[in-house]
Amino acid sequence: MAATSSVAAAAMAGTSAPMAAVTRAVAGSPFASSALPPASALPSAGLSAVLAPQQLQSQEQRGTASHAGRRSIATAAKSSKAEAPLDVRAFKAEHGEAELEADPARLWERYVAWLYTDDALGLELDISRMGVTDAFVEAMEPKFAAAFKAMDELEKGAISNPDERRMVGHYWLRKPQIAANPTLRKEIEETIDAVDAFAKGVVDGTIKPPPCPAGRYTQVLSVGIGGSALGPQFVSEALAGTDPPLQVRFVDNTDPAGIDRQLDQIGAELSSTLVLVISKSGGTPETRNGLLEVQRVFREKGLDFARQGVAITQRGSLLDETARMEGWLARFPMFDWIGGRTSEVSAVGLLPAALQGIDIREMLRGAGIMDESTRIHKIRSNPAALLALCWYWGCDGIGAKDMVVLPYKDSLLLFSRYLQQLIMESVGKEFDLDGKRVNQGLTVYGNKGSTDQHAYIQQLREGVPNFFATFIEVLKDRQGGRDWELEPGVTCGDYLFGMLQGTRSALYSNKRESITLSIKDVDAATVGAIIALYERATGLYASLINVNAYHQPGVEAGKKAAAEVLALQKRVQAVINDASCKDPVEALTIQQIAKRAHAEAQIETVYKIIRHMAANDRALLIGSDINTLTVLAEECPPDS
Repeated sequence: MAATSSVAAAAMAGTSAPMAAVTRAVAGSPFASSALPPASALPSAGLSAVLAPQQLQSQEQRGTASHAGRRSIATAAKSSKAEAPLDVRAFKAEHGEAELEADPARLWERYVAWLYTDDALGLELDISRMGVTDAFVEAMEPKFAAAFKAMDELEKGAISNPDERRMVGHYWLRKPQIAANPTLRKEIEETIDAVDAFAKGVVDGTIKPPPCPAGRYTQVLSVGIGGSALGPQFVSEALAGTDPPLQVRFVDNTDPAGIDRQLDQIGAELSSTLVLVISKSGGTPETRNGLLEVQRVFREKGLDFARQGVAITQRGSLLDETARMEGWLARFPMFDWIGGRTSEVSAVGLLPAALQGIDIREMLRGAGIMDESTRIHKIRSNPAALLALCWYWGCDGIGAKDMVVLPYKDSLLLFSRYLQQLIMESVGKEFDLDGKRVNQGLTVYGNKGSTDQHAYIQQLREGVPNFFATFIEVLKDRQGGRDWELEPGVTCGDYLFGMLQGTRSALYSNKRESITLSIKDVDAATVGAIIALYERATGLYASLINVNAYHQPGVEAGKKAAAEVLALQKRVQAVINDASCKDPVEALTIQQIAKRAHAEAQIETVYKIIRHMAANDRALLIGSDINTLTVLAEECPPDS
């Protein structure tokens, strides 16, 4: 391990050099406590002392772009909104292109003409079963010219997330030399090296679990939500195999039963479990809750959580500072200019992947090859542009249809869930870059083939035509050479292939459009490539519909509303305790509780709070009529 970079050694010591590479006073962070206690003064509850409820709102730090990236917000926005929307429905009607090609000979010619092939990655993109034409491509060229320009500016370091005044740099992760300045390049390279070295040390037993100095780590528990979970889960399912060096489990929700299940499955191996805590802001409520639950179990087992904990977070966040003060095993940075849904090839996704023995350098290589292909300023030579073109056509430019993702491979089961966040959180916006209310979006759902043929394909084929499909085809059936035959000339994989082709044909024959992405095999380079492909397609499509792909105000609104419910719950609980824990005891109606909690306008929420409390032995409901039932505290606080 001594031969690794200094940053790798620092990360293993819990003093990650990337975290300190750019000096930043913690006091300047909106997450910083005004008086953070010394490590020795922190209570055993860990983050509970520092992550105050009011700090758990989504208060992501607002980073500052480098001098190379300090372009005005207006300039960045202009490049993506220069062209007026194209009325796709009117275009189809005017050009007589609403009907799909049906003649088999011409359909073959169309397939050949529109097929995109990438020999380096063993990838093909077939859009022949979408109705796009040369005339449509020509009509879209001005919009794509603006989208390509905006993407070029983004890669150079422009403020491409104007609402949050941030650069957007996930493409730099695959090619650090194009980062906005040398400091960023160095941070990227050092972080990847540190992740690689740390993972190798854990896997080969150089880095050992403190409770088992003669043993090695056997499991990983990853605590994170949204982009901090969906990408790592997808990659794990796709690439980890049946016998990875470490088994990875995920706590990706604030569901107590779900957390208990993961911890119960770990069982006696908790002492040899590495815990990754992933949160960009360091204050995501669900992640904070999962962390506190895990820390509680560590305390109950007499284990020192800090010696097995790894933080992946933005430098200076509460999580980063807590990990530093408590002496966690390691800390890795999540950069300000990386969004959660585009973080899979950052430390967020690379560390859990590497711990499972996945070749992260190959993932990065595949993503980099795809990035080069998707930088081309020619629609028909750029696979991401072809996808964005088809989405615009299929949705009439206004989100009019859903996209059903059908991967015909069990290992790609979670790809549709991954794309759901990547696409829907990026393009599902109420306002465009001009401030105009547009209610844009692209709904994404799916499972896997051929399972879906026994689920909702019936409706897709014969029901409401409110979708287009994306088939994901994997040519390699299984590892180990030539497959055996179930019957003369037919293997199990042939059936899967036949189901895909048959479903595609059946949908098209009933005027249901589709895209087919074919890959030779599911390997690290290919997975990196398809992640990069859909990241770029999403960014280009966002430019076509003139929305900011890199913020999520709707998510923030939901977090704020949730915090208000929790604040109301505290008032309701105080009212119930005050009435129940006195002499004489006073049983209150729902209406009385709402009035005393100053929440008469929220009486429905008050009722639901009480119902939830009663189901968890924190309140007692007397009666069955919702209009007359009364409420008592299940038990009084000790100081009552």
